[in-house]
Order: sequence, then structure tokens, then C-alpha cells
Amino acid sequence: MSTSRHPNIPEDHEHLLDSPLATEMQFLLARATARGSGHANQALASLGIKVRQYSVLSLACSESKLTQRELALFLGLDPSQVVGIVDQLQLQGLVERTPDPTDKRSRIISATHKGRQLYQQAQAITHASENHTLAPLTPGERALLLELLIKIAF
Repeated sequence: MSTSRHPNIPEDHEHLLDSPLATEMQFLLARATARGSGHANQALASLGIKVRQYSVLSLACSESKLTQRELALFLGLDPSQVVGIVDQLQLQGLVERTPDPTDKRSRIISATHKGRQLYQQAQAITHASENHTLAPLTPGERALLLELLIKIAF
């Protein structure tokens, strides 16, 4: 049984925490994201989607009527990445593309009935995964982390 102070690092590797990298913000954000996304991707696998597809599906379920370009902008992805994600979701019958009435060159991405149903299941799974990832934090720390991440992300 490990007596490590850090449950995700084996005790015989704790010396790595003395590395300057272990206190660099970009590294820590990337590591936390990788851990959280990895856990969420494992949990979402039962539904046949991953975190990025969940993110697009979530926005497609909103009433905002977003175009692929707007999805890319909000998600911080290259538009070509969003095209690929939407293609996958469309093949699964989860979203549909319709012409934007204000710009016929653009396509609005909307969830289908099947997509909305799957989103409800996925949302419960991602919330459980988030609780797993954030388990070491108190409710106050979670609220503060959310506030700070929103400041950084947007």
C-alpha cells in the first residue's frame, strides 16, 4: 500500500515533484486537463463519444443556433477540427446541418432527437466524471477553480 501524499504518483516517483516543471502553470493545466479528459473519455466510451464530441453535442442542444464557425470559436478549435467532429456526430445521427438563413454558405449545427437523448445521458456521465476528478477539492475550492478557469478561458 502506498503512503504517497499524491495518489496519482507512485511513492518511488514523488521526487519528480521537486522538478521546476511541477510548479509551472501551463504544465499543471495541461496535466489536469489530460487527467480529467482521460477519465471523462473512458466514461463516455459506453455512449460511443468522447469529450470533444460531447462539447459539440452540448452546444448543438442549446437554443443558440450556432454555426460550425461559431462552435470552433467557442471551443477554441480549428474550424477543420469541428467539421470532423460534426461529421462523426452526423454519421451517428446525433446532429444535423441546416443552412443558416442569414448566410447560405454557413451551416447551423442542431442536435437531433436522438442527439438530445444521448446528450442527457452524457451530461450525467460527465458530471460524475467531473466529481471524480475534483474529489480532492472542497466545494469552496471547486467554486474558486471554476471562477478562475472562466477568467482564463474567456
